[in-house]
Amino acid sequence: MKRWAILTVFLYALALLVLTVPVALVAFGNWGLKSDSMGIKDALAMYANLGYWLWLGILVGGQALLLLLPINIAERRLPARRPLKIPVIVTAFFLANLLLAGLLSLLCAIFKDGGFAIFDLQGLFQGLFNWLASTINHSPTQNIQTSDWQSTLSIFVPVLIFWLVWAFIFRRATKADEPAALLQRVTRWLLRGSILELIIAVPSHVIVRRRDDCCAPAGTFWGIATGISVMLLCFGPGVFFLFVERCRKLKPKSADTDKQV
Repeated sequence: MKRWAILTVFLYALALLVLTVPVALVAFGNWGLKSDSMGIKDALAMYANLGYWLWLGILVGGQALLLLLPINIAERRLPARRPLKIPVIVTAFFLANLLLAGLLSLLCAIFKDGGFAIFDLQGLFQGLFNWLASTINHSPTQNIQTSDWQSTLSIFVPVLIFWLVWAFIFRRATKADEPAALLQRVTRWLLRGSILELIIAVPSHVIVRRRDDCCAPAGTFWGIATGISVMLLCFGPGVFFLFVERCRKLKPKSADTDKQV
């Protein structure tokens, strides 16, 4: 079963790698605009970005964790309630990213490049550090230069907040679910969430591209990429069970009989 799970994860990673360039070209290709069009060399340059491989690793890791429950079900093992927390945590994480990506896409469509300012926490960090400096040193506040890690926290803090909210909601909704029912609910929530997020992100991207905004298309493209990635993630358990069913059909009946005896 684990080999089929590894194959499923590999196919998921391969699908993301293959779709990266076409999706980027469709999103940033020449729509008749005079600037900001992407060529194939620019699209291929995404593979050289460390952030791209980090996000790919997170997606592949999430797919692997979501397949732990299907493996137990396929092996006819009834897992304890504690291991069932893993799909709840993973699902809440991807629902949080879908919510953030959809909200960012909508804000970029409405406020243009100012949509990013809603999640910019550097001003909050600056004020906090100035207050701490004035409290400790008992001296007038001085501006402290913001750093890259503060910009990173501006992204992770909203994700963390949404993650905790979705974990609470999804945990309460699945508290009494059996493993098979939980698996169905996981795929259903993620699939519906990704579709809804794409319904928001795709029109928002069209709007900001037609306006020829500067940074807003990056936010809406992130929404499209997140929606497609999570949507493909939902098919992982289904693909896994197809492999398992095919394996069982190819397995000699005598082996099954001996096992039962």
